[in-house]
Amino acid sequence: MPIITSQQINNFFNSYKETEITFTKEVVRATGLFPKEVHLKSVGHPFPCIIYSVSMTSAKVIANISSSMYEQIRNANNLVSLRFSFLKNNKNNPYSFFVSARISGYNPYSKEKKNLNFISLDFTQRPPDDLIAILGQILEANANSKKRSEDRIVINANNIKKLGIDNKSHNLYIQGVPRQCIVRDLSFSGAKVIVAGVAKYLIEKNAVLHISTIDKGIIKLPGIVLRNEEVEGRKDLAVLAIRYDDSKIPIEYKIMINDFLKIRKFHPDKE
Repeated sequence: MPIITSQQINNFFNSYKETEITFTKEVVRATGLFPKEVHLKSVGHPFPCIIYSVSMTSAKVIANISSSMYEQIRNANNLVSLRFSFLKNNKNNPYSFFVSARISGYNPYSKEKKNLNFISLDFTQRPPDDLIAILGQILEANANSKKRSEDRIVINANNIKKLGIDNKSHNLYIQGVPRQCIVRDLSFSGAKVIVAGVAKYLIEKNAVLHISTIDKGIIKLPGIVLRNEEVEGRKDLAVLAIRYDDSKIPIEYKIMINDFLKIRKFHPDKE
């Protein structure tokens, strides 16, 4: 992953500060959020909460607020701190920080659970750079996955290392049947892989490409086989062009491709 400079942090903040990210299971996994260590604190008293969504200026959390807690918060002029906790680079010890905020509203989560609320928070100051970097990487990757969807990365020894993938050999599941493949190139929107077999029977079939990475484990990329190309001199091999399902591209993959393209932008001669 490229080193994030102060200038990039400022660019993230200026470009995306109002954009919310909903913390789905996928986002939790991609960011390394450690939910057990997340909580709100008011007048020194912590109480657990679940992060629903976050921007660089606000957040929404779900928390069980009793009448006594509500009164305590009200007496504190609705000022609270939201504690974030993340696991970084698969390390066991999470790193944490607080963001100062003011509660701007409560909405019941359900009629059955009266004390359970959606709580809207407005940050009272710019959040720590760590949070801006985490959110900014996701938002930038999502934006560039549309702007640069067809930019292709040739898979060679040098680029394998930069991408953080294991090697050229990975698995392609077509209609649920696994096949070993060699990845020729990758992009935000698809891939080209070399497989053994008669390719004409694989066209327009559902496929899932499994990319094995060093830090993120196996990334699964569902899509469809669009077409095939012949491998010169090898009738037993074919190159398959795979188009991903846009709605199912994992965030980890978008970040991986985006990070590489940023490196290539500044060092085009080193691909």
